[in-house]
Amino acid sequence: QVQLVESGGGLVQPGGSLRLSCAASGGIFRMNAMGWFRQAPGKQRELVATITSGGSTNYADSVKGRFTISRDNAKNTVYLQMNSLKPEDTAVYYCNGHPLLIRVSRGDFSSWGQGTQVTVSS
Repeated sequence: QVQLVESGGGLVQPGGSLRLSCAASGGIFRMNAMGWFRQAPGKQRELVATITSGGSTNYADSVKGRFTISRDNAKNTVYLQMNSLKPEDTAVYYCNGHPLLIRVSRGDFSSWGQGTQVTVSS
């Protein structure tokens, strides 16, 4: 089981940028597909982006062209670069991973970290 700690969130104006980090410990990080998720109050958690162990990426339509997911296996860390931020990006952002990409895409996890808050407001 991999323990995950998200960081890098904060308050930013529309059009601004943030870079989120997800540090992993335990498990075999480089063997896992990883994903970023977000959840606004009263709403379902939604998938934002995924990256496989081989580096293949996918993005939700709402963030395509604005967000970039990446990973540094030497540091056991996955990143989410967020540009051109919009108020609708406001949410708590979480990361998680599993050897099977389908389970990441489904958000099928038994536990989650604390997440990091992103607030986009003028």
